[in-house]
This record gives sequence, C-alpha cells and structure tokens, in this order.
Amino acid sequence: MTALVERPLHLRRFAQRLEIRMLLLAIALATALALTSPYFLKTHNVMNLLDQSVVVGIVAIGMTFVILTGGIDLSVGSILGVSGILFGLAIPHFGLLLSILIAIAAGSAIGAFSGFLIARFGLASFVVTLGVMAIGRSLAYIFSGATAISDVPADFSNAIYLSVLGIPVDVFVLAGLYILAWLYLTYTKGGRTIYAVGSNREAARTAGLNVFVYTMAPYVIAGALSAVAAVISAAQITSIDPLAGTSLELDAIAAVVIGGASLYGGRGSIIGTLIGVSILVMIHNGLNLLGVSPFWQGSAIGTIIIAAVLIERLVSTQARR
Repeated sequence: MTALVERPLHLRRFAQRLEIRMLLLAIALATALALTSPYFLKTHNVMNLLDQSVVVGIVAIGMTFVILTGGIDLSVGSILGVSGILFGLAIPHFGLLLSILIAIAAGSAIGAFSGFLIARFGLASFVVTLGVMAIGRSLAYIFSGATAISDVPADFSNAIYLSVLGIPVDVFVLAGLYILAWLYLTYTKGGRTIYAVGSNREAARTAGLNVFVYTMAPYVIAGALSAVAAVISAAQITSIDPLAGTSLELDAIAAVVIGGASLYGGRGSIIGTLIGVSILVMIHNGLNLLGVSPFWQGSAIGTIIIAAVLIERLVSTQARR
C-alpha cells in the first residue's frame, strides 16, 4: 500500500522538475515549427541549429555561473569581441595554440577585474559589467583599427567543422563544456558553494564559506568561456570583427532565464540552460524559416521570452502550494 502511494508522489515530483517542464516546452516548440515549416527538420537545417547553438551556448554556461550567485554579466559580448581581436592579432606572431591561450587569458583577466570589484567592494554587478562592456568594445576597436581581421587559418576552420559521426567538432566542444559544468555544479564543494552564495550570501559567510572567491570566480569563468566562444566564432566565419558579440549578453541571459534560473540567485541548473539555449535558437531559426521580417523578430522573440518566463513563474508558484 505504501509503495502504491509513494510512486504517484515520486512521479508528481519528477513532473514538477523545472528542467522537465522546459524540455516539454522545447519539444512543443520543435513540433510546432516542424508542422509550420517543411524545412525545419531537414538535415541541413538541423545542422544549422547545432552550429548556431555553439557560441551562445558556451557563453550561456558562464552566464549561468554568474546568475546562480545573484549577479549579472553584461560584458560577455564585448569580452568576446576584444579577446577575438587579440586572438587574431596574435596568430601571425605566436601561432594558433598560443594565440588561443592568449585569448582565454585575456578573457579571464577581464572577468577577474569585474569579479574583484564586485566581490571586494560590493559594487552592483550590473553597473560594473556595463562599464566593462563599454571598455571592452572600445578596446576591440582600438586594437583592430576598427577593421575586421580576415586571415584566420583555413586549416583551423576546417578542423572545427570536421565531422565525427556526422556531427561537427565544435558541437562536441559545446557538449564537453556542458558536461564539465554540470559535474562541477552538481558534485563538487565549489558548485554547492556557488548555490549557497546565491541563496543567502550572509548565511554562506557565517558558515565559513569563501564568499569572496566564489563571488569572483563566476566572472572569471564567464570571461574565459567568452574567449573560447570568440575563438570558435572566428573559426566558423573565418574572420574576426570588433563588433562580434554585440547583444550576445542578452541572448545568454535570456537562455539562462528561459532555462529556469532565478535572477535573484541560488536557483537554476546547467541542464536548464542547455534547454533554454535550444529554445532560443529554435525561435530565431523558426522565425527566419517562416519569413518573419527582421524588424519584427526582436518583438516576437521578446514577447515569447517574457511569456515563457511568466508562465514558468506562475507554474512554479502553483507547484509549491
């Protein structure tokens, strides 16, 4: 009798999991797009969806870490731009591998700068990263001379698009980064500390947790991953533009929030972020397939995002009652 009672309760709790509801929303969206556009499930379009997911998906990982602590990072797009320019400028002098490391080091340093100001002086993350966003975009123009860099090695681009089991290498890089992030947040003390800092900073400090380090570290991670995204973006389009990454921070934030993370911190998951990225990319792709004017796409995407977040909050509130 007890087993009969516990099983429905277990299934109900499983159905109430945020990731499950977001996954159902993604499946419903994919089904609707498949029914309205005959091209949505074509192999070429599916590969295009995967390709479009890589850059925003990598940046969204870092944004997840930041939002879990109750912060926000508006500088990830400009970090992508300036680290990409540094990557392109370094290639002729240092070679490909060292140039990648230089780009990641630059992204990490910029993230560390933001994180230090926020963690040490208690400055608002919105204000600090807004300022860093402006500085990064300016530096990208200065370093590049306001011109795009187009001499990215063709072999590097070919390596990124090398297919393994029919899937490009950059998609495997994305999957690998999500697995590492999930393992860290789920099974390590550092991951649990990030959740604790986002849930209640003072309680975490009272418990003896290193609030300073785990407030600063997510911005370092976000900066480093933005640089990784810059390198992959350069390989995808074989050029680097100082404008690269413009508005990328908005897509990353939207993906994390659609995936169920709370902007107040302490709630969210890397799996939810992955589903949120999928939803966001499908929305962009579907609107293009349906021939929606680019002038209307921003309004359509914004409306869908607000509706998704509102519905999720209402469902979550109802589920807790």
